Amino acid sequence: MLLPADPYFDLAGEEFGRRLMLTTATTGQEYCLRPEYTLPIVTDYISNGVGQPAAFAYFGPIFRQRQDGPAEFEQAGLELLAQPDGDVALDQVLTFARAALDLYAVSVPNIRLGGVGLFETLLVQLDMPDPWRPRIRHRFGHTEALERLLVRLAAAPNLERTPQPGYDALLTEITEQMVDAGISLSQGRTPDEIAARYLEQQALDAEHVPAATLALLRDYLAISGPALQALTRIEQLAHQHGLDLATPLRALRRHLNELGNSSEVSFDASFSPRLDYYTGVVFEVLGRGGQALVSGGQYDRLLERLGATAPIAASGCAIWVDRLEAECAP
Repeated sequence: MLLPADPYFDLAGEEFGRRLMLTTATTGQEYCLRPEYTLPIVTDYISNGVGQPAAFAYFGPIFRQRQDGPAEFEQAGLELLAQPDGDVALDQVLTFARAALDLYAVSVPNIRLGGVGLFETLLVQLDMPDPWRPRIRHRFGHTEALERLLVRLAAAPNLERTPQPGYDALLTEITEQMVDAGISLSQGRTPDEIAARYLEQQALDAEHVPAATLALLRDYLAISGPALQALTRIEQLAHQHGLDLATPLRALRRHLNELGNSSEVSFDASFSPRLDYYTGVVFEVLGRGGQALVSGGQYDRLLERLGATAPIAASGCAIWVDRLEAECAP
């Protein structure tokens, strides 16, 4: 129930980290009360040797700071790891989610699909300097953060590169300024870190993203609506700009077909859970108030980031039990 906090900051970012219930050991190691189940399940699976297909179901308390409601609440879910067919595993996760909704008599759920793999396939083909791709990808699913970045890129002048101070000279200057100001060179950010960050930011600011690329990104991210219509619009956009999105679009259509192509399924091109280890198709089921009742998808990348030496297919979902109980209440 008490877990190291560092992996959550590394994998989920500062925004998720602000929700953690933190404590610090006498050694200085920071721990958190368990905020979800996927990470500890996957960590345990890797520590016991990977490779064999595994299925984990769970139910129990998790702890997150929330704007309203208790900080401790129950969550249930399913994780399917190293299954022979990753797409079939995701279909099983979706079936599990629908069955859980049936238990609470949620008969007409609002299912929202997203495509992390689709966006990554688009991003790699866009005309832009390579250093900007990971930064845009990192903000995908964070609507406000991505919008701020796109506004910044649109406003940036297309200037020629100006000479920058060498690393050694910059490091010396920063060190002298910190010493003069009485700032510790070892506590907090070091001169090395400050210099590296400054030079990285200067290099990024000198890289211009074409206006046409930003317009295409905005057009793509604005696509949302009934799933079949939305995917057709993306196909048209890809054809118009000479992009090859066929493989991730086929995967989305396959899972949509398993869901029955019903009118309750929508696709939102800008949607992704705010955890950057998701890789393929993602989904959430929304309740009457717009809150997620179930969320999940494919997260193949997570196992490699936690130490697995080869790609391992992984799919899962989390069920917000308290929200489901409120959804079915009279």
